[in-house]
Amino acid sequence: MADDAIIAALQSAVGADQVLCGDAAAPYLVEWRGAFRPAALAVVRPADTDAVAAVLRCCCTHDCAVVAQSGNTGLVGGAAASDARRHVIVNLERMDRVREIDIDNATMTVEAGCTLADAQRAAADAGLYFPLSLASRDRCRIGGNLATNAGGLNVVRYGNTRDLALGLEVVLADGRIWHNLTGLRKDNSGFDLADLFIGSEGALGIVTAAVFKLYDPLAQQVTALFALDTPGQAVTLQRRLIAASGHNLTGCELMSRQAIALACAHIDGCREPFDVDHEWYLLVDLATSARGHWLHDVMAQVVDQARHDGLLGDVVIAHDDERAAALWHLRESLPPAQVAEGASIKHDISLPVSKLPAFLDRALPAIREALPGVRPCPFGHVGDGNLHFNLSKPADADDASFLAQSEMAHTVVHDIVAEMGGSIAAEHGIGRLKVDALARYKSDVERDMMRAIKKALDPDNRLNPGAVVKGP
Repeated sequence: MADDAIIAALQSAVGADQVLCGDAAAPYLVEWRGAFRPAALAVVRPADTDAVAAVLRCCCTHDCAVVAQSGNTGLVGGAAASDARRHVIVNLERMDRVREIDIDNATMTVEAGCTLADAQRAAADAGLYFPLSLASRDRCRIGGNLATNAGGLNVVRYGNTRDLALGLEVVLADGRIWHNLTGLRKDNSGFDLADLFIGSEGALGIVTAAVFKLYDPLAQQVTALFALDTPGQAVTLQRRLIAASGHNLTGCELMSRQAIALACAHIDGCREPFDVDHEWYLLVDLATSARGHWLHDVMAQVVDQARHDGLLGDVVIAHDDERAAALWHLRESLPPAQVAEGASIKHDISLPVSKLPAFLDRALPAIREALPGVRPCPFGHVGDGNLHFNLSKPADADDASFLAQSEMAHTVVHDIVAEMGGSIAAEHGIGRLKVDALARYKSDVERDMMRAIKKALDPDNRLNPGAVVKGP
């Protein structure tokens, strides 16, 4: 049988015990949100880059498609294989080494299967700091962070994953390996090829390793939670904090009243931060590697001026690590709290920071009119313009009937975002979930360029077919 020949070839490439089929493959055929039911011919678990290349060559010979998977924590079905006869999942979790830390160059070379938490610990053990920070740090892996150009909590200061990566190692669709782990901060010797692969969700090549920038460890940090009346106050405060601290604002998270209420209702360790409820909350971190305690003075000065100008209702400043951790626990509890509350419709949007208040002024009444009883639960990274404009079902609605209205909700929200010059995919990517929406929100020119790049690097549509851009 043809399947037997393919399986035998894959076993030759990675070892018989690392080719999983049937029940053995089931743990890898899951999708975090439950929006897809993944299916694959096999799951292969290579141990090194040469083995990944051998798998790609094997799949070329047998006309199979390849879906890369690392931590499988994505939110848009990017790793959800969908063909039990043709799709082969290449899971990279065995490729979990930190290959090198170059202290003088302040770089770290990490394989795609390394968890983000392990990469952070390795940098810290070397006396340095890797600033990429996601709530899923213990489960997500570097390959997925690169494939989706993950953002997270520190983007306002350090940028997205793309801004931290200095070089990649990539296996191409035909099995060739591009070695570019140089650690160079300046290299204008042609097109920036690494930028093509970061954020491509495995549709152009499989990233097997990367070299990242590292920073000096933080020497002082101040956390505060502001209680506000409007999102516009949050935008004003974040600008003042950036200016007063010398661009040392490292976290800047907007949270709605509804989001806070759900966290306090469902998640252990979450407590109402103030005696009186407020409409909006802004959680911020100021942090720097510079010695001293001057950031506390900066925070106090900004707070005093904000009180004088009527920009805040109340504030809590964390004076120890335990209190700061409790405030961040509140923020990181928002996604699981929504899950505990029941069905929700999610939007991962971005706009210029200056436009976020106007977006909320338009989107909140529009979605309430479209879905009577809906409970909007917006929160996110206001410092970089990214909001998770999530919608919890009405209190008396059942999950299925609410989720059946997802497309209508997406259209209402995404149309407003597009009209205001924003993006419908800020940090989660396109995957399979949003690929059809590109026809509505991307121009013909953009889609033509994306198809041309896909055709050039993956002419047979072998890499993650159905994701990001529909193949040639």
